[in-house]
Amino acid sequence: MNAPLRRVGVVVMVLFGLLFVNLNYVQAYKADEYRNSDYNGRVQVAEYERKRGIIEAGGTPLATSKETSGKLKFLRTYPKGEVYAHALGYKPVNLADTGIEKSENDFLAGTSDQLFGDRVRDLFTGNQTAGGNILLTLSPRAQETAFRELANNRKDVPRGAAVAIDPSTGAIQALVSMPSFDPNPLVDHDTEKAQAAYKQLDAAENGPLKNRALSETFPPGSTFKVITSAAALENGYEPETRIPAGPAYLAPTAGQEIRNAVPSICPQTQVTLITALTDSCNTGFAQLGVKLGADKLKDEARQFGFEDDELAVGRLNGSGQKVAASRTGEMATPDGNDDPPSVAQSSIGQNNVRMTPLQGALIAATVANDGRQMRPYLVQQQLGPDRTTDYYTAVPKELREPVSAEVAKQLQDMMVSVVQNGTGTNARISGYRVGGKTGTAETGGNSDDHGWFIGFAINSAGKPISAVCVFLEDAGSGGSAEAARISQQIMRAVIADRGGR
Repeated sequence: MNAPLRRVGVVVMVLFGLLFVNLNYVQAYKADEYRNSDYNGRVQVAEYERKRGIIEAGGTPLATSKETSGKLKFLRTYPKGEVYAHALGYKPVNLADTGIEKSENDFLAGTSDQLFGDRVRDLFTGNQTAGGNILLTLSPRAQETAFRELANNRKDVPRGAAVAIDPSTGAIQALVSMPSFDPNPLVDHDTEKAQAAYKQLDAAENGPLKNRALSETFPPGSTFKVITSAAALENGYEPETRIPAGPAYLAPTAGQEIRNAVPSICPQTQVTLITALTDSCNTGFAQLGVKLGADKLKDEARQFGFEDDELAVGRLNGSGQKVAASRTGEMATPDGNDDPPSVAQSSIGQNNVRMTPLQGALIAATVANDGRQMRPYLVQQQLGPDRTTDYYTAVPKELREPVSAEVAKQLQDMMVSVVQNGTGTNARISGYRVGGKTGTAETGGNSDDHGWFIGFAINSAGKPISAVCVFLEDAGSGGSAEAARISQQIMRAVIADRGGR
């Protein structure tokens, strides 16, 4: 055989070899991916042959499926539209699913190993038993109150978020991000219409698809003073310990003074720690932070949940919606020493400190629950298609214990003072021990300040009822007072849901 023919033969053999390798690769490694791809038409038709399970909260259906005459037999519908959108997510035909619809997909679709018995029974009966049902922890009254108050806030702010948690269990009572969106157009079986609806939302000016409650972080402003207070109390301070204050403070090597919101706030040279929190004394907390040092501040924040890259909200023993990690940011010079200006600014929730609204609610919940932080969750139960078989019921789990019960009680007293005597009076609820902390966060540039409130309500028996965080993006003057008012309304809704007044 001459050389050219040999070369051709070798090339052909190599090509056949590559084809053989690719075939085995597809069959051995890619088969499941291709078989389950959202773009596999046969898979899509099969998936929609079985009625998807219901998602509900407090007896209110939030996600259901109705029969159609089309190729895809069942259409997913969201009766409450935009009110629960960021808590539920959505399940489209070709787009990526999100939220609880994603994390609980196998159970809702009926393909979970937990529902194997139902599928075996279907082989004999010829039926297509519906998927399993998910019961959420949300309080419909609290959720709808949070949505309504955020949507109609008195500052006309289009962007914000609210989270409410049961401090003693971690059950999420409300989770709202604004602006919201109606998920129904996104699950239309006409995929061109669904994709057009998604593109419109994705390009919308205020980012309605963003989950500001869980997935976005913002400078927390003075709400971070609760962390700074905790660090002080853990290191020998008492609520009545006097700390340096004054109308202005220039940290070593700083080029700009830190001042208080108005001249009437702690103009004296010293104030007690509880007074500093009650009146939100910037100069006092800036000096306190510098004295404590960056390591103590960062460690305390970490104890409360900052820097947690693993947290997800769904089931307690499974996956869920990923939560963005809150960060304290850098407070050191290039040589590794404390940078006093950065530490001072960070101590009042500025500089590079960033926090999710969920983290804000967790801080308040921890204080209300005597220093124990419970793992937050949204899924209360997994019920079978017959609604009688219980496949999963949440059993609350402690996530961490940031502070001792003694320090938590001191923080409670200090935060109650904020609501009774300081900047958080809009959060008062008659007959309940309400504590909190307002926050006004500078954003830089031409944007207005963010408005925050974190707080809790404890009943006359000493049981914590709810912990909240309300965030109003670029709210400007009075934003934190409005956040406190909305927080009060949400906590009232939780109380009403439990039969209180």
